[in-house]
Amino acid sequence: MNFNFKEIATATMVLFAVIDIIGSIPIIISLREKSGKIKSGRASIIAAIVLTVFLFIGEEILNLIGINVNEFAVAGAFILFFIALEMILGVQLFKQNEENLDMATVFPIAFPIVAGPGSLTTLLSLRAEYELQNIIVAIIVNVIVVFIVLKTSGRLQRFLGKNGIAIIEKIFGVILLAIAVKLFTSNIQELFN
Repeated sequence: MNFNFKEIATATMVLFAVIDIIGSIPIIISLREKSGKIKSGRASIIAAIVLTVFLFIGEEILNLIGINVNEFAVAGAFILFFIALEMILGVQLFKQNEENLDMATVFPIAFPIVAGPGSLTTLLSLRAEYELQNIIVAIIVNVIVVFIVLKTSGRLQRFLGKNGIAIIEKIFGVILLAIAVKLFTSNIQELFN
């Protein structure tokens, strides 16, 4: 195995920027309020498994069901779009009932916030440039950061207070909306080319 620190550092930074777990703090806090709790370890492990499996067989899975990477990214852009609308407008589009309160750990935290279309398509791009073992280390580093952020989101909530969270939620809602639009427009152009 040939571990390359430069490749690991670059892949880690690229994934960190795409996952944007820091920018997702308002979403996580909002989900924690709705569902009461988030299983940080479980969300991190599920995200790590999805990212790693997709790294190895993602393109084959998409090809098998007749979907290309751009179509996958457009679908993911819609999910991010609706999450952003929830944050900006203060409406609830993703209904939580007693049976699916635990589901917040998997959807939307593990997928699509951490292991979303942006990070999954980024993995396919990284695989074309870097060695597999370096990308796997980058995934592990990012999952550890995700775990820490999920674990400390309760403290952040107490520190920021209700008004602070509301302001940050609106700001990051607009940013998430812009990311969704960018993901949509860049991939929809590829589909029509």
